Amino acid sequence: MVEQTQPLLLRHLPRTFEATITLDGSKSISNRALIILALCDANAGDYLSHLSTSNDTTTLLRLLETRHQTNTFDAGDAGTVFRFMAAYLATQQGTQILTGSKRMLERPIGPLVTALRTLGADIQYLGQEGYPPLQIGTPAGLGAQQHQLRINAGVSSQFLSALLMIGPYLPNGLELIPEGNVVSRPYLDMTMNLMRTFGAICEWHDDRIVVAPGTYTPRPFRVEADWSAASYWYSFVALSDGATLRLNGLDQVSVQGDAVLSEMMTAFGVTSVFDQDGVAIRKNGTSRQMFEWDFIECPDIAQTLAVTCAARGMQGLFTGLETLSIKETDRIAAIKQELQKIESNFVKLPPRFNKKNPEKLYYMVDGQAIIPAHQPPSFATYGDHRMAMAFAPLALLGDIIIESPGVVAKSYPGFWDDVRAVLKVEEF
Repeated sequence: MVEQTQPLLLRHLPRTFEATITLDGSKSISNRALIILALCDANAGDYLSHLSTSNDTTTLLRLLETRHQTNTFDAGDAGTVFRFMAAYLATQQGTQILTGSKRMLERPIGPLVTALRTLGADIQYLGQEGYPPLQIGTPAGLGAQQHQLRINAGVSSQFLSALLMIGPYLPNGLELIPEGNVVSRPYLDMTMNLMRTFGAICEWHDDRIVVAPGTYTPRPFRVEADWSAASYWYSFVALSDGATLRLNGLDQVSVQGDAVLSEMMTAFGVTSVFDQDGVAIRKNGTSRQMFEWDFIECPDIAQTLAVTCAARGMQGLFTGLETLSIKETDRIAAIKQELQKIESNFVKLPPRFNKKNPEKLYYMVDGQAIIPAHQPPSFATYGDHRMAMAFAPLALLGDIIIESPGVVAKSYPGFWDDVRAVLKVEEF
């Protein structure tokens, strides 16, 4: 296993390869399923299989397994865990403390807390207003007086998902009215799909989501493989000279928004052939001159596509990046900074370039990535797992260094082991 603090030198990797990988379970699906089973007081181990082995999921599993023995919960740097636990703890008896890492204390939680307070939750800020840590007290009739919520949908879909999942346990259910531009809509659909899988009744009705009062019913459930993790392997294939890679566990018809990856990667000459076990991806076509995509429904793969565009020397036009600045790091600033090291640019376009959709912000990737032979570029990861994995495929172009490579444990602990196996490298 790669150490967190030791920089990783990836020597110029082979540009032709053929291999098979069985991907880990989806972190997003795993975390939702864990909260749902906790709400009906079921033991996750009795019902869930192929759970994600990511730090985020193991953190959530640990917190839920000890929920009856402690009143202090540390979510670390896991934003999903913190948000989901905030809503979950608001339904529980007793006074609880919910905290996290230094970076977590800088990430806004205000809209979710305000919504929970509107429902009747007893939540106090223990530090700066609008930010963790939180003290969450015993609810006094949570949802009894108020069950309709209006919430800004433009900050994080995880706020809405956290609220939706507790909806069946409110005496009058929940009527959630997202206001503004709904970011990452597929994640809301994922949440609702899982809620229905475990017996909840929830539907979109015009501009709102209505959740009926009730309970969840435990049942055996297998977590599908992670499409976000697949994005790095699609990038490896896109930068290859004719690779073939089989990714087991992926579903073509998926509740994950990142499954759109198979479509977007056709722009880079990568084809996808699905069967009952997964997908075979191949580099057997030519790239287009320009790539354009709205990432509003799949922001987690924006970094991967930005690096892939730079590596191919393809101009990329990106929009829908509104949530990237409040992730594990400011991902927009991080992409810009690191791509500059290889003579590629990531810039926000001025309004005059956006006449068709003036309400949207557009970013452009421009310039052919150059990996100097005499001095491997060293890419900072900013404590962000996706920065490390998005930049790794550049090693097909030349020697590179990934700083703090152990950050991949947050979502894909076995990533570097898989890179070694696929590229047939004994050691880095």
